[in-house]
Amino acid sequence: MGRRAKMVEKVKKLMEMHDRIRNIGICAHIDHGKTTLSDNLLAGAGMISKELAGEQLALDFDEEEAARGITIYAANVSMVHEYEGKEYLINLIDTPGHVDFGGDVTRAMRAIDGTIVVVCAVEGVMPQTETVLRQALKEKVKPVLFINKVDRLINELKLTPEELMNRFTKIINDVNKLILKMAPEEFKDKWIVNVTDGSVAFGSAYYNWAISVPFMKKRGVSFKDIIKYCEEDRQRELAEKAPLHEVILDMVIKHLPDPPTAQKYRIPNIWKGDLNSEIGKAMINCDPNGPLAGVVTKIIMDKHAGAVAACRLFSGRVKQGDELYLVGTKQKARAQQVAIFMGAERIQVQSVSAGNICAISGLKEASAGETICKPDCIIDPPFESITHVSEPVITVAIEAKNTKDLPKLIEVLRQIAREDNTVKVEINEETGEHLISGMGELHIEIITKTKIGRDAGIEVEVGEPIVVYRETVTGKSPVIESKSPNKHNKLYFVVEPLEEGVLQAYKEGKIKDEDFKKRTTPEVEKVLVEAGMDKEEAKRVMSIYGGNMFINMTRGIIQLDEARELLIEGFKEAMRSGPLAGEKCLGVKVKLVDAVFHEDAIHRGPSQLIPAVRWGIREAMMQAKPVLLEPMQKIFINTPQDYMGDAMREISNRRGQILDIEQEGDMTLIKAKAPVAEMFGFAGAIRGATQGRCLWSMEFAGFEKVPNELQDKVIREIRERKGLKVE
Repeated sequence: MGRRAKMVEKVKKLMEMHDRIRNIGICAHIDHGKTTLSDNLLAGAGMISKELAGEQLALDFDEEEAARGITIYAANVSMVHEYEGKEYLINLIDTPGHVDFGGDVTRAMRAIDGTIVVVCAVEGVMPQTETVLRQALKEKVKPVLFINKVDRLINELKLTPEELMNRFTKIINDVNKLILKMAPEEFKDKWIVNVTDGSVAFGSAYYNWAISVPFMKKRGVSFKDIIKYCEEDRQRELAEKAPLHEVILDMVIKHLPDPPTAQKYRIPNIWKGDLNSEIGKAMINCDPNGPLAGVVTKIIMDKHAGAVAACRLFSGRVKQGDELYLVGTKQKARAQQVAIFMGAERIQVQSVSAGNICAISGLKEASAGETICKPDCIIDPPFESITHVSEPVITVAIEAKNTKDLPKLIEVLRQIAREDNTVKVEINEETGEHLISGMGELHIEIITKTKIGRDAGIEVEVGEPIVVYRETVTGKSPVIESKSPNKHNKLYFVVEPLEEGVLQAYKEGKIKDEDFKKRTTPEVEKVLVEAGMDKEEAKRVMSIYGGNMFINMTRGIIQLDEARELLIEGFKEAMRSGPLAGEKCLGVKVKLVDAVFHEDAIHRGPSQLIPAVRWGIREAMMQAKPVLLEPMQKIFINTPQDYMGDAMREISNRRGQILDIEQEGDMTLIKAKAPVAEMFGFAGAIRGATQGRCLWSMEFAGFEKVPNELQDKVIREIRERKGLKVE
């Protein structure tokens, strides 16, 4: 029996011993050494060869990741580690640290119960460390700390033992400050990391050594020895004496919870259903014999198996050939293969039980965030639809260079939209253009070059990045009459801005896009009235679409019910392309106040009513003081004080507003807001302005009115780009 076969047997056995499982992640700022750490853990646990670890970057098994040296997709691996005479199964998810891929981080957090926070000893706690740790604590994931790149403090910065201690104390205090600020109330004191109990480790992932207080006691290695080994360039020997994987995995097993322990407090946090129901109890107890409940954290594309869903099971078990139910898409699907992760490979198994992370193929329609269960025991509500704090704000148009690739391109685009909820894909049937919207320049580049160009082998022309605007109205229009092309039907519209509270409720997801048959459902009506809408109007909503509303204020018009669907279709067309620049509308309330229809149904078909609605709404909008809205981004810049002025100048040159400035030691944290349109090339410019000493991150901050003096210019530019008539 080969070594690998033995390993597989061990993993299969441990999968059923739930107190011996640890589902963990590694989270850190970009370039603080996450992937090197994961590799060396794998090598130490005997999953990849030691010579290749660190060089091989096993988790960056995507060529693009290896070429860029950054992790783009969260990868999953499993390994076995012995601690105090018992073997444990550790499932590890590697998460991206780059701000553009925050969506992947959120999804990975759903699947894990504990995380190793990696902080670079030289740079200390960074904005992204804070962001990722905040996401972990929000999902009730327990942290331990690994301070990486300690060798650089000794060899490059030549710090004395005393300075070293001060540096470590500061990093630990910074991390604990964040934990105290952001951890769930009941865990604040229990989760802070502590050197003496071994929930903090120090080391160098690159040179493969690490140390913690319990380990020093166990092996008799002192801190002085470590300084000596580093100074004498004998880090290889140090790695033999204090192997990284042993120190880190000991820490993981001792301090991070097993699934039965973690699910008791995590399930109430991530599932909003009845905890006393059969499924609720099964999940809290991590019961392998209960009804099946799991959440898909990621879709991985495999050339041979198609879409493979990485899934964390909270109760029950999945067997090969089982019929499953996808709650979000309301569809059944069959699990063709069930597998566990080992490095970049998947090993097929007969079944996987609660508490494990597994790979299921055959779930064609599943997307990240999907809840899976059995058709005879449907989970209601599903694990909340995973929300992201961001909305795509940059769009590029792409075209296939060869027309024969078109069908394949459409398929790939649909796939990308399923894999990553922060990407929106629109296919414009008329112009044949495909529009991809994403979070930022890098995000779009990865999709077009990597996923389409390299993975799918389709050559595409990528247009200039375009900023996505919205149109709205600021006043109330008079009653506008609109006739159908045959002049036999007349519709009367009034357009005004949607109440601020209602728009807010829409953004928060309290009301969603939907059409109503006779009248608004009581639940939606209640939300609308609470948000500040007139009771009479709230009863009569016909359609909610893209943050706009269509309300029927007519009375006693018999043919209206027959025409309802056509009127709604016309309203949606008008909202998809506003009158100023053909951009989508936002926050527009359209009221149909009267209508006269031809009695013969043949004269009030789609070709008559849809244009009448579209023209009427556009005309009414033009008389309701229409304006263009532009997307804004919040910018957080952490810079040394000497460069504060340069950084602020960089923002004010881009029509930015400074919202807040905080001093922390010798660093200044600038919070600002600027239009996305002005942010192209910001990355290079801000590095130049601060000589590469600043760290910055961005997040979406909603839409705001384009300044009056720029309205006409921006509208003209968009119209020219779209080939619309320019007045």
